Amino acid sequence: MGDVGFVKVVVFVNALVPLALLLWDLYHKRVGPNPLQFVTTTTGMLTLIFLSLTVAITPLRKIFGLNWLVKLRRMLGLFAFFYGSLHVLTYIWFDRGFNLLSVGPDVVGRPFILAGMLAFLLMVPLAITSTNKMVKRLGGKRWAQLHRLVYVSVLAGVVHFWMLVKSDIRLPLTFAFIVFFLLGYRLLTKYEPAQQPDTSLFPRE
Repeated sequence: MGDVGFVKVVVFVNALVPLALLLWDLYHKRVGPNPLQFVTTTTGMLTLIFLSLTVAITPLRKIFGLNWLVKLRRMLGLFAFFYGSLHVLTYIWFDRGFNLLSVGPDVVGRPFILAGMLAFLLMVPLAITSTNKMVKRLGGKRWAQLHRLVYVSVLAGVVHFWMLVKSDIRLPLTFAFIVFFLLGYRLLTKYEPAQQPDTSLFPRE
């Protein structure tokens, strides 16, 4: 594809649109009777969406021969981390009142929060090592092995969502189907000859 830079700008702008809409709705008080739940659900959903888009890059690139898609993956991964950070911040701010000492017991005592916190914490080292400099420092093999944690992270995110929903599980099922399809594709192509590691959340460009 010729102008990947333009595509990056389009993706960047569109990735910020949900945040702008969320802030607009908050300002105009269009978030229903429970603003906290609205913000928490929205940021959590956006995290899963961007995580799913990130891990979908490799199958899309290989199936359709769109090699330029790999240049978007780092941005998508960082947006997943960004919205995940907002999701966790919402929990710490409004649920825990910034009482960090209460976070540990609450996480351990509520399994769905434990799963969500695991998903987020696994994204932290991936975000930290997203730069080309960190790739060189870790070495290609160790870096690729570390970034396979993305699959554990997205699975934990799906479990978190599943456990949180009490009645209508159609959305968690949809995310579960997408994630298991991507994992299945990864397993099927794992032993292809001369295949380069392509499993990271935030790869080199």
